[in-house]
Amino acid sequence: MGNNTVEEFTALIAGITGRIAGQPLDGQLESRLNAEFPADGAEFNCVFEACKAAIAAGWMCNREAGGIKFGRVIKPGEAIHGFSVDVVEMDDCKGPHHRHPKGEIDMIMPLDAGAKFDGRGKGWLVYPAGHAHFPTVTGGKAIVLYLLPDGAIEFTK
Repeated sequence: MGNNTVEEFTALIAGITGRIAGQPLDGQLESRLNAEFPADGAEFNCVFEACKAAIAAGWMCNREAGGIKFGRVIKPGEAIHGFSVDVVEMDDCKGPHHRHPKGEIDMIMPLDAGAKFDGRGKGWLVYPAGHAHFPTVTGGKAIVLYLLPDGAIEFTK
């Protein structure tokens, strides 16, 4: 499978969001994602490869600000169970402070072996509703895909 179109990528993500739709964003969901879609598993790596290919092709992470490549890949909708998909590529830097009114699910894909997002290596990280942070990548370059219920995000003024 080429996974080099937005349609194919949407189908790939729908396979994940379909399993978690309607679940509260909490530690239990984080454990479940790491168990069902482990960092060394086929589905996780399929998404990782698709992200790398799409960034190389130029349709993913096609905007840049402050050394961070980013972009909303899929708007929230029924196809992916009400989530939106954004992907960022960060190299040892800190992103803009923001809040997740409905929580956030992060899929962390290090490009450099030691790269971490918010102190976490390859795998899933779930933030509950109301959480706020400066998204930070340390130790090298990483791709982070994040799912937001209803696309909800508030950048701090």
